[in-house]
Amino acid sequence: MSWWQALLDPNTQWVLAGCILLGISSGVLGCFAFLRGRSLMGDALAHAALPGVCLVFLLTGSKSVGLFLLGAVLSGLVATYFISMISRHSRIKEDTALALILSVFFGIGIVLLTYIQHSSSGNQSGLDKFLFGQAASLVGNDVNTMVVVGAILILLTSLLFKEFKLLSFDAGFGRGLGLPMGMLDGLLMVMLLMSVVIGLQAVGVVLMAAMLITPAVTARYWTNKLGSMVILSGVFGALSGAFGTLLSTQVQNLPTGPIIVLGATALFLFSLIFSPSRGVLFKLIRFLRLRNQVLQQDVLRSLYECMEHEIKQQRISHNLYIPVNRLSQKSGKAHATVVKALSSLQKKGWVAFDKSRLEHWTFTKTGVEKAHDLILNQRLWDLFLMNEQKYQGYGVDQNEELIVHQLTKPQLKQMLAELEHYDMTPLLLGHMSPPTSRKKSEQGGVPV
Repeated sequence: MSWWQALLDPNTQWVLAGCILLGISSGVLGCFAFLRGRSLMGDALAHAALPGVCLVFLLTGSKSVGLFLLGAVLSGLVATYFISMISRHSRIKEDTALALILSVFFGIGIVLLTYIQHSSSGNQSGLDKFLFGQAASLVGNDVNTMVVVGAILILLTSLLFKEFKLLSFDAGFGRGLGLPMGMLDGLLMVMLLMSVVIGLQAVGVVLMAAMLITPAVTARYWTNKLGSMVILSGVFGALSGAFGTLLSTQVQNLPTGPIIVLGATALFLFSLIFSPSRGVLFKLIRFLRLRNQVLQQDVLRSLYECMEHEIKQQRISHNLYIPVNRLSQKSGKAHATVVKALSSLQKKGWVAFDKSRLEHWTFTKTGVEKAHDLILNQRLWDLFLMNEQKYQGYGVDQNEELIVHQLTKPQLKQMLAELEHYDMTPLLLGHMSPPTSRKKSEQGGVPV
């Protein structure tokens, strides 16, 4: 069956609509669960719903989806109450309470499910579908229920967006404003529960937590704004639902629910690797660039300080080249690493080598200015840190890389005088004649 033929099938349309709605509602609400550090909450509520489904079947003997969902809601509310009471009135933390309730309720559900399966009507119950879901069984009434519940959840989220935002980031400030943060927290828990319940038939108890958290985590990689994150999470959830539904129609006996979760996971992995701000690939690129920048700065400083030493000791002011071995020893870098950095600096036009002695390097005019600025900045920072109490009124931000631009002219003048006092003032190497032409520079460079 082709994609187009699958979309024309009424049953596929119902399943597709239901899964997309499930992805949107769970993605939107999952953002708040994720930001509040309650990633396990969806898992706990989904597992806690199983005993309710089983008890409803034992009491009524009916396979009504509506009654099953009602039982799941009641069971989830009981689980939510126990989680809240345990975390508030004992020394057990909320994450431990979540894990405790999850395991206990799911254990009860499995016991009841096993009992039902071995009873006379067990083979006809189909309750095991609630474990892993059976999206293909969705019909018009199920989708209508999901539409109504999903619309209510999204509407409430829109109306209470500011309050939920405050609850997620600073509940204490919200209480100071007089907002009922406890009531809002309870309402959010109920909304999470409803989102879980409408997804049980499609995705199942075991995988429902992934539908709540995975789209939210994926969206977090692409934005720093909560509004954008909520929208992106809903979009990613919808795309996962559509992907799982359409793919399962093309492959025989391929379960829709797990494929939906795998689709959400694929989006997460893509974001994990390729997100511009937080992706692993771009972080690696930025790290390598920073490492090369630091290496080049270390080599520039080492070359400058070696030339300073030669001038002070031998009073040489021209024809001064420094061998790579000495730069390697001065910087503490391997010989090959220093050569690599010098090659990069040569491409920038900051250093040049002696053609007759390829392992000997000097500055160009631009390079000596860059190196002087680096040395001056480093020694000003050294002076500032040695006398931090003396300079505490200067308003210097130690998180900044450059200190010169943070100082006023009188402050800079005073610190330069202090550098002179400690004999830390960088020698002005700029008086040394730089390469005078491109041709000479390419031939090895005239000494700076």
